[in-house]
Amino acid sequence: MDIKNPVAWFEIYVQDMPRAQAFYEQVFQCQLEDMKNPHMEEWTDMEMKLFPMNEKSYGCGGGLVKMGGHTAGNNAVLVYFASENCSELERVEAAGGRIFKPKISIGENGYIALFYDTENNMIGLHSMQ
Repeated sequence: MDIKNPVAWFEIYVQDMPRAQAFYEQVFQCQLEDMKNPHMEEWTDMEMKLFPMNEKSYGCGGGLVKMGGHTAGNNAVLVYFASENCSELERVEAAGGRIFKPKISIGENGYIALFYDTENNMIGLHSMQ
């Protein structure tokens, strides 16, 4: 198997879907879409919102998930969103999040920035500029 990208999908767990959706739509200037619950009979308390994606483009798809029995925040997995220049960081606080680390150089591998969303999940940005 030839794997090009190690991450195939991501899920960011949330407690308050409307609040989290508004945060991500404002920070990334996009519209999240409803995803039908694929396990409606088993997981009646699951709600999903998908980030826009292009299956023929670089990167992976993913979304926000609210699921009973799973508490959001204090995540052990850190998702990095691709960025032109980490400018999304400028919208984080206005959207209700907080900045953890401003944009910093990681040498020849570009730049990163870290922030917390409204659900207390740490999220990363990565850019080459």
